Amino acid sequence: MIALDIIKPNARASRKFKELEFYDANPDDKYYLLPFRFIRLNQEKEIIVNEVGDFLVVPTGTVEKIVSRRISKLTDEELYGDLISGFFISEERIPALLEVLATRYRTKKSFLDNFTSLHIFVITLRCEHTCHYCQVSRVSEDKNTFDMKKHHIDKGIELMMQSPNPNVTMEFQGGEALLAFDQIIYAVQKAKEEALHYDKKVTFVICTNLAPLNESILSFCRENNILISTSLDGPENIHNQNRHKKGKDSYQLAVQGISKCREFLGNDRVSALLTTSTLSLDYPTEIVDEYFSLNFNSIFLRPISPFGFAVRNEKKNKYDTNRFLEFYKIALNRIIDYNLQGYFFREDYATIILRKILTPFPVGYVDLQSPAGMINNVIVFNYDGKIYASDEARMLAEMKDTTFLLGDLDTSTYQDIFYGEKVFQLAESWTNESLPGCSECAFQAYCGTDPVLNHATQGDIFGYRPTSVFCQKNMEIIRYLFELMDSDKRIFKIFNSWVRN
Repeated sequence: MIALDIIKPNARASRKFKELEFYDANPDDKYYLLPFRFIRLNQEKEIIVNEVGDFLVVPTGTVEKIVSRRISKLTDEELYGDLISGFFISEERIPALLEVLATRYRTKKSFLDNFTSLHIFVITLRCEHTCHYCQVSRVSEDKNTFDMKKHHIDKGIELMMQSPNPNVTMEFQGGEALLAFDQIIYAVQKAKEEALHYDKKVTFVICTNLAPLNESILSFCRENNILISTSLDGPENIHNQNRHKKGKDSYQLAVQGISKCREFLGNDRVSALLTTSTLSLDYPTEIVDEYFSLNFNSIFLRPISPFGFAVRNEKKNKYDTNRFLEFYKIALNRIIDYNLQGYFFREDYATIILRKILTPFPVGYVDLQSPAGMINNVIVFNYDGKIYASDEARMLAEMKDTTFLLGDLDTSTYQDIFYGEKVFQLAESWTNESLPGCSECAFQAYCGTDPVLNHATQGDIFGYRPTSVFCQKNMEIIRYLFELMDSDKRIFKIFNSWVRN
């Protein structure tokens, strides 16, 4: 609520905050307001959310009563108690348990404590697939040009070991990473040697379409406890149309590869990701059923990212966010149906958001954090020695846009890369607490920022929320999750099981 001041003669109009006394309770009031945000859930309900993401779903009009101090301890006993315990209001000007709230806020932001964990090594840009939505602009030329050189691998490992984080992840991407498997062998062995000196625990991940997989590769992965991340776009007709390959056997190779990985490495050592093309939008139920039939216990419903070849093939890859949201809701409801039948089967993006909503803990997902995951949680060492702020930043660079280039492995120091002038410039745009349209958003605590996507889609790293696809997608998904939880207590229990398993 904004109160209008009487402008005194010769007084200069100001938009600064009022003096503290302005916000004091009137003598007749019984409580003080603490910072919270609110939004309408639907015609009947609204949501209020405090600084650490605690929420209440209340009847429409409740916020107006709270703000106008018409909530009574006597007649609204339960709501009044919830507001006090949830740090929405206080009977004292400075709540006695303010330190508790501060501790919880620090816990929510504790993903920053150890700084960068995920180090992506683009080990090659070569690929034998010709996917129409390829976001990294893969090539098929000779390996001498597009494979990562060993001295660049050495320097990347050296920088990774300088991270303050005792637990780092070394993720190999492409192109198709397995086409440069000799480089992966060298990198893993080198990183394990260096980790002993620096007392670090290194988790290894290979992102692959599984087509080049063989038993020799699997044996090495088993010996070195390497995780496998692959792509599966749904049933055969969808997968093979999305992921072109000579012989049209991409689906068969992916499914056979998943089976071999489970046999050699264990069921929990291989995961799959979905990329949603325009074709995929017509098959939400079939895609979910495919993952379920292949015995996955989760699926990640990802929209296509506007980078690389995905931008060139607009007919196959460009769609309105509302179409994706419609697809997402149908697919999510199908997943919930499986859970209502007694199966544990979750949607990963919803689970990431639900962990933010239903637990006091941070979530290590780099694309939905504030401050943004770029640099703070992830760094990319490209095949050519260039260093980028995130995976999407290197995709943008393949489109000749090097806005997020931080340095190179030949000349840049750790200080240059992580504390250089470019990082300070980007830092101004990476916290949603300070961005217009985000700072007052009720869902701020559950969302994040994506300066790379803002730049790619709106030409501005700060972005403009009314036309932001990032904002549109996340606002509606978060609202829908709240609506589902509020409408059916069985779904609330299912969502709780997702975040605790």
